[in-house]
Amino acid sequence: MKVYVAYGSNLDTEQMAWRCPNARIISSGMLEGWELIYRRSYSGAYATIRQAPGKYVPVGLWKISAADERALDRYEGFPSFYQKHTVEVLVDGGRKVTGMVYIMRPDARPGYPSEAYIDTIYRGYIDFDLDARFLADSIRLIREEMAQTKKRP
Repeated sequence: MKVYVAYGSNLDTEQMAWRCPNARIISSGMLEGWELIYRRSYSGAYATIRQAPGKYVPVGLWKISAADERALDRYEGFPSFYQKHTVEVLVDGGRKVTGMVYIMRPDARPGYPSEAYIDTIYRGYIDFDLDARFLADSIRLIREEMAQTKKRP
């Protein structure tokens, strides 16, 4: 079993139950020094994270089996779209837990996610009792980023 760190649609417990039937919730936590952003692919725009001093990303921690990890690899387009990284997550009382996270390739361009995708992430925020202000801030930032992109010649 492995610790998997989720920050996007894989926070949604219903989706994870279907995708990774052996996965079990461990806890929620915070990634310190990271921010939640959205980038495009050929099929839409999706959540990813990037390092950002002074910022935080709320996350959910799952315990996953090898079969679950293979299913996530397929879903996340590993290794061509998302890569696996190891991160430390702050959990209750400042304790740190090490886990695996998927981060989108760095050359992906900004993109605005669908409302259905955002709703899935929001359900996950509820499932893990995370502060939805972080999600709202990330949506505001991508709107601003997309507006700036449109203004460039």
